[in-house]
Amino acid sequence: MKDRTIERKDLTSSAAAVLSGKTKGWKRVLPFLGPAFVASVAYIDPGNFATNIAAGSRYGYLLLWVILFSNLMAILIQTMSAKLGIATGRNLSEVARDRFPFPVRIFLWIQAEIVIIATDLAEFIGAALGLYLLFDIPMIAAALIAAAGSFAILELQRRGLRSLEAGITGMVLIVVVAFGIQVFISRPEAGPLVAGLLTPKFEGVDSILLAAGILGATVMPHAIYLHSALTQKRVVGTNDSEKKKIFRFEFVDIIIAMALAGVINASMLIVASALFFQNGLDVSDLDVAFQKFGELISPFSAQLFGIGLLAAGLSSSTVGTLSGDVVMQGFIQKRIPIYLRRFITMLPPLVIIILGVNPTHALVLSQVVLSFGIAFALVPLILFTSDRKLMGSLVNAKWTTNIAWVIAGVIIVLNIFLLTQSL
Repeated sequence: MKDRTIERKDLTSSAAAVLSGKTKGWKRVLPFLGPAFVASVAYIDPGNFATNIAAGSRYGYLLLWVILFSNLMAILIQTMSAKLGIATGRNLSEVARDRFPFPVRIFLWIQAEIVIIATDLAEFIGAALGLYLLFDIPMIAAALIAAAGSFAILELQRRGLRSLEAGITGMVLIVVVAFGIQVFISRPEAGPLVAGLLTPKFEGVDSILLAAGILGATVMPHAIYLHSALTQKRVVGTNDSEKKKIFRFEFVDIIIAMALAGVINASMLIVASALFFQNGLDVSDLDVAFQKFGELISPFSAQLFGIGLLAAGLSSSTVGTLSGDVVMQGFIQKRIPIYLRRFITMLPPLVIIILGVNPTHALVLSQVVLSFGIAFALVPLILFTSDRKLMGSLVNAKWTTNIAWVIAGVIIVLNIFLLTQSL
């Protein structure tokens, strides 16, 4: 079946030159940069804003280590996902369809769609909230403008893979610049910052629940499915040697993109700690955070926050839509037009906005839902990438598989704890 979601070429001339050894130096990496940047957008969506700001304002730098560990987990998980696409020429949902019985793959498809709906909830509300804060327009009008913006970004994929990657990478850089300036302005204390980064601990049940929200916002299930789709036919290796080279270059892409995502998430918590926690302010709503940025620093600082939120929401909503298309095609070999999917997934957040539900509370709740979906994507990913017959020379090293199972175990235990606390 032809892939209409993401246009690809089997082997571009520039990538072919790299694989043959004709291209030297840093330029060898360029043809392979992009997929991880698209996937990384899922790690800096508006749900991250909500959980990181809440954690920083309530507990200072205490949970900074959670962001570090979540980001390390993300690097490993996205590496396995990219590797699966390179080694097999298929994405995670396609491999699951071939290897699991019908009831299992239907269950996996349904829960993946639910996770993507929760994802879109966070992304769409975040983009609308960014417009509302920046231009002081009603949330319903902001939501309609955000909808138009998300359709415009989605249109980039019609122009080819590079256009989509460039557009989304530009959005990521906007968020990087916005929060980089925020950190510089807020002047965080180095000692407590380093302690929070290197000393794993909690303070009560609420801090654990926030940590779970951070994990759910950082390690994104739909990004696991999408990354394997982005690499499966982008550059195709004809033998094991070429596949290994492609994977090595893709790993550079992953390190750069995930490092940027980690820096952004850490910056959010650091800024909230330096400004809100130090001033005794428990800020759990993003509109309140916007207001306090203006009061404690300057209107310019508040504008930077709103711009970052808007850029993250618009770009991540596109990634969520593409992921939904990949999941449906992979599990049940069906597709609906990409713009119809975008319209359908916008309906739940539009209803929430019309009903006047607190946007930040909806964002945090969506991240908890996401955390429950991680295991259902991660466990099949570990099983498949540990299978030598399937993966060939790109099979996981034993230590990789062991660490991946530990991560899966931590996530599952944390989710059980979340469930017991919620009940």
